[in-house]
Order: sequence, then structure tokens, then C-alpha cells
Amino acid sequence: MLAAGEGRPHSEVRTVLNLSTCHSFQMGSLMRSRLLLSVTLLVAAMASAKAQVPLSAYVDANGFIDVQKLTCAQLAGTFQEDADALTAWYSGWYNGLAKKHFLDLRKGKLIEHEVIVYCKANPEKLIIDAIAVVLKAERELMAIQVK
Repeated sequence: MLAAGEGRPHSEVRTVLNLSTCHSFQMGSLMRSRLLLSVTLLVAAMASAKAQVPLSAYVDANGFIDVQKLTCAQLAGTFQEDADALTAWYSGWYNGLAKKHFLDLRKGKLIEHEVIVYCKANPEKLIIDAIAVVLKAERELMAIQVK
């Protein structure tokens, strides 16, 4: 084995060493860039994820929720299963008021989605007001007149 510089011109040895150092620097730089990107994405995901609150946080001493006082922020901030349960309850309430006894599952899911979209844009509104806005728009779209 030759010692550094033996049998080669001095400039060639330096070039080989520089390429080796450059390659190590590039690999280290690439790893640092990937690590920085990963950390940045993790921090962004944590910042965008809001703490979800179960509906059970809104029950009174008797275990009931006053559905007429729930806000859009509370609906948008709960777990999907709780939002599904709550919107199913509201659907039953509104259908009961209209003396309807059928469930249109497709339409119910569509209305639920629209209410949640509205609630995310208007967190200060009450859920019952959001439902009224969405149902009114749905009726207008379908040309249904309310008696």
C-alpha cells in the first residue's frame, strides 16, 4: 500500500482527498436537510392538529347536552364519531318536527358534511343556526317550498 503522495503527483492526492471530503460533506448535508424537513413537517402537523374534545365534555350534571346551545366550534372540534352521532340526533329532531319517519342516508351524510364545512367557516354560530342555513340552501337548490 502506498503512503499518501507516494507514486502519485501531489496535486492528484489532494484532488482525491478533496473529492472524498466533498462527498462526505454532501451526504451529511443531505441527511441534515432531510432531518430538518422531517422536523419541520412534524411541527407543522402538530400545529395544525387541534385538540379534539369529546361531546361528553359538554354534558350537564344530569348527563344531558343542551343541543340548542352547542356552537359550531364545538362541533368542528369534536371527534368524527361524536359529530356523526350529534348530526344523526339533529336529523331525527328535524325529521320529527316535520313528521317524517324516513332516513335518507345519502342526503343525511351530505347535509352533515355541509354543516361541518359551514361550522368550520363560522365557529361562533350555533349548530342549530348552521343547520337552518344549510337546510334552507338545500331546499332552495331543490326548489322545495316550506309551508
